[in-house]
Amino acid sequence: MAAKNASCLFCKIIEGSIPSHKVIETELTYAFLDIGPLSKGHTLVIPKHHGAKLHEIPDNYLADLLPTANKIIKALGPENYNLLQNNGRIAHQVI
Repeated sequence: MAAKNASCLFCKIIEGSIPSHKVIETELTYAFLDIGPLSKGHTLVIPKHHGAKLHEIPDNYLADLLPTANKIIKALGPENYNLLQNNGRIAHQVI
């Protein structure tokens, strides 16, 4: 993992110190099932680079997020789905 933060929940999940149900992992991305799913198959797809907001993530990590999400969509085969990205408390980013 490139940049990480010792107090970040997602960084701890990526490094394995907090268990998760991994769906897929690439060199730059980690995807796992949400512990409080809003729907069947609710998956978090996160970059392996620490950043609280989208603009803090390097472009090469961002470029891997959608192809990874697309693999999950194709594997699960949902008829309908949402792709969301929340940045900050007012945008309902809660970890």
